[in-house]
Amino acid sequence: MKGTGSKNAWALFLLLLAGIVLGGFIGMLAEGVPSLDWLAYGQSFGLDEPIVLNLGVLVVTFGLSIKITIASIIGVILSILIYRFL
Repeated sequence: MKGTGSKNAWALFLLLLAGIVLGGFIGMLAEGVPSLDWLAYGQSFGLDEPIVLNLGVLVVTFGLSIKITIASIIGVILSILIYRFL
């Protein structure tokens, strides 16, 4: 019974990830359509410049940028609804 909860958590995580990706893709496609351009409205936040850690032998670059749009929020809501009905 212990594995059942983790399976559901992974299913929710994967559905949320799919909702974010598909919502972002739909928002990107809707940018050029005048009646659907509101789906692309959103905010970006994160690091503008990546952080570079140079260790001589190894160079590691850290960066994170997140863009939240109306379409990605709709995708997350739909993925939660789909998860609840599974």
